[in-house]
Amino acid sequence: PLVEDMIAVGKTPAELARDIEAVLAEYVKQPQVNIIVQNPVSRYSQVKVVGQVARPSPVPYREGMTVLDAILEVGGLTPFAAGNRAKVVRTEDGKQREIKVKVDDLVNKGDLAQNVALRPGDVLLVPESRF
Repeated sequence: PLVEDMIAVGKTPAELARDIEAVLAEYVKQPQVNIIVQNPVSRYSQVKVVGQVARPSPVPYREGMTVLDAILEVGGLTPFAAGNRAKVVRTEDGKQREIKVKVDDLVNKGDLAQNVALRPGDVLLVPESRF
């Protein structure tokens, strides 16, 4: 409560701890602060959901996250989505691989076989339907 909001973006945990100590030094003799990062946010700790979804955006990765979790997080599919042509693009050992996912069947028919587990850094792409 003695330290107001402090910007942490771009700082290491040690740098942030020293900044907090500097502010606390007004109130406490020789403050010692330790910062422990439990959920680091980087492009590798996110799943990007792009294409024909309500709000395309990166989604913070959580342990056990699936395609359905990501789709719900971005507000579902748009009316123009070709959900059954969706794919997860994953980079493994420096190589990209694509995993086909029938998101429309998952969302509308409850086909849980399509509920692929996601990994940090995955990109879920939902293309536009062909007219």
